[in-house]
Amino acid sequence: MVFNTGAALLDGIVLAVVSREAEGTYGYKITQDVRKAIDISESTLYPVLRRLQKENCLETYDMAFDGRNRRYYKLTETGRAQLKLYKSEWTVYSGHISRIFEEANV
Repeated sequence: MVFNTGAALLDGIVLAVVSREAEGTYGYKITQDVRKAIDISESTLYPVLRRLQKENCLETYDMAFDGRNRRYYKLTETGRAQLKLYKSEWTVYSGHISRIFEEANV
């Protein structure tokens, strides 16, 4: 992708991905789902997850899986409110950008 992804957009995408699983989802799956929209490495994603957790947008719990612990991430009410804000802002922002491209003379 030729467009850079800002922190707010990445946060919004991560919150949207996590919101799709009511009981939470784990880091590797989040990475795979986010990669369907943007190119991101696990080393980029995990600091985002930690920051969102610190900002009380995500909560975590561990669950055993194949003899190892797997960390799950789940949206909090704060995270849900933040995602709602990101969604409304994205609708306005993407609409403006789309109109500019649609009006371009190519």
